[in-house]
Amino acid sequence: MKGKKFGTWLVAAVALLCGCDDNTGSMGMEMLPDTDGMSAHTVSFDVITESVPAESVFAKTSTGYVGRYSDPDFGYFESGFMTALTCTENFTLPEVYKETEWDSEGNPTKATGALTGDSVAALQLVVFYNEWFGDSLNACRMSAYELNRALDYDNRYTDIDPSDYYDPSTGLLGRKAYSAYDTTVPDSVRNETDSYGNSIYAPSIVFNLPAKEFGEDRILKPYRDPATHHYFDNPESFIDNVFKGVYLTTDQGDGTVLYVNRVDLRMRLHFFHVNDSTGLKLKKKDGTDSTYYSINPIFSSTKEVTQVNRFYNSDLVAEKANEKGWTYLKSPAGIFTQATLPYDEIYTQLANDTLNGARLTFTSYRQDNSHAFSMEAPTRVLLVRKQEYKKFFEDNELTDDITSYLATHNSSGTNQYVFSNIARLVTTCINEKQQAREAAGSSWDEEQWMRDNPDWNKVLLIPVSITVDPNNSERITGIQHDLQPGYAKLQGGPEGERLKLEVTYTRFHGENED
Repeated sequence: MKGKKFGTWLVAAVALLCGCDDNTGSMGMEMLPDTDGMSAHTVSFDVITESVPAESVFAKTSTGYVGRYSDPDFGYFESGFMTALTCTENFTLPEVYKETEWDSEGNPTKATGALTGDSVAALQLVVFYNEWFGDSLNACRMSAYELNRALDYDNRYTDIDPSDYYDPSTGLLGRKAYSAYDTTVPDSVRNETDSYGNSIYAPSIVFNLPAKEFGEDRILKPYRDPATHHYFDNPESFIDNVFKGVYLTTDQGDGTVLYVNRVDLRMRLHFFHVNDSTGLKLKKKDGTDSTYYSINPIFSSTKEVTQVNRFYNSDLVAEKANEKGWTYLKSPAGIFTQATLPYDEIYTQLANDTLNGARLTFTSYRQDNSHAFSMEAPTRVLLVRKQEYKKFFEDNELTDDITSYLATHNSSGTNQYVFSNIARLVTTCINEKQQAREAAGSSWDEEQWMRDNPDWNKVLLIPVSITVDPNNSERITGIQHDLQPGYAKLQGGPEGERLKLEVTYTRFHGENED
């Protein structure tokens, strides 16, 4: 009779879940009078957890990470990234002024915004960053390499090999020493704001590139040439024919990771001034000079361009994942916690009852913050079925509170990640197996089904970051892997204290069990 009653149990569970608050323990059942012939109960089931190496993660992000950080517990972490620079549709450069175009008074007629000559005064690759992790005064050095192959944006996993996309012997564009906080920048520049009070200063690292060989021969001349002008018609043509992108990595320094938000290729050109209402004159035939130099970004890695990040973790991360008395979360691309949920035990014990709620809590040990620039516990974590984990990130999915859930770390209180009600996950997974059993009938082979579906009863706990609607901070628009350094040590582990799945259910008294 248990098998026959299971469908009714699922329907009742879903109906109750839809009308109840996910944050209540008994899902409102304490409000039912005893005359209804039902009562609410809570029972706990053991949950086995273990650490699993993340190895690599899907990183679809507009942030590039570059730097190196060594931790006494997890060893070193090193990052670099590759990016293309975009060319706008129907890209244009200023035209060169033609000296024959004078008016009757000897003034230029078409010089407004025109170049004084067809040359590039300077060319820069500028790396902008808005934040960093670690020591802001640590001495570092960054290397920039030109890519010799267009990026494959179908491969955004962090174990990508940059050497497939550049040649270190020929592709070096430059090296630059830096500290995240540039002490040479005066406060007057650092604190400058626009008319709205927004900061103008943006920390950056500047690579000076050859103006003639790169700026003129590879950009300006092909742009002017009718045979190659189409190279600049759109981003794809620009990447294929002019500049495939850059790889930025660290080669000196330990203790700082930059969060890069944009990379620009900037040209310094010589312009005529605009003739305006102030009476400013353009250059005339008599040689009176009124020109200026201006440096402008011409190609950029904008937020629409996904950065392809490469992360390296030392072997110590794998050693930490093998510890048995607890589990870990380590970002980025470090360690997840895996939990095996006792679906079979729940079904065996409660198949004749109605499931109302299921609460799962992960408790973290207090962090050791004695080290300078210690990593913090991840703020948010995702609980997702292991068999759906890759698809969740590759398809840019949001949590559905059925097979995926979010929780926030309570750092100031219980030091826990609490999933207050994962009952729909429990019923979904149990029902999945029962439907397979019914479809197989007398040919059902329990051991074979488990071999074919080894992750049926497993979930992963993963550090994540979220993006929200700028007009509604309560509305989540994206969930990605947390790519900033962080870690948490959690109670549990194969040989540690068992976690508890607290299940609340309703029992109907006097129900025929036969």
